[in-house]
Amino acid sequence: MELKVATNQDKEFVMNIDKHIGDTGYENRVQTKCGYVIWNENQRIGTMSHCLLWNQFPFLNFLFVKEEYRGNGFAKQAVLCWEAEMKQQGYQMTLISTQADEGAQHLYRKLGYIDCGGLVLHDTPFDQPMELFFRKVL
Repeated sequence: MELKVATNQDKEFVMNIDKHIGDTGYENRVQTKCGYVIWNENQRIGTMSHCLLWNQFPFLNFLFVKEEYRGNGFAKQAVLCWEAEMKQQGYQMTLISTQADEGAQHLYRKLGYIDCGGLVLHDTPFDQPMELFFRKVL
């Protein structure tokens, strides 16, 4: 597994997976180096992206591994690589979130993330199950 910063050549792959992003958002990910592609044996198998919350906390806001590659530790390896990069850049803590009905919360807890809150968006245009937030000191 290799985690590479997303480039313009990855745009179609990433945008076919991440329906939350448009052309401008993708360009910003490439320019700020906050978007990644997860590779295995010269194949793109997933993507992830982060932003900075309050200009000091790297916040992993999207992680996706193609279904046929799940269960092989690729998400775990990708998160660990991202954490190492964030620590190398001088950040002391990372944040992650996932919906309460998604299984990723179990992975994050196994990786040492601690529950630190939730967001409920019921009766809004963004209605979804509760978003769970996790933190980890690096």
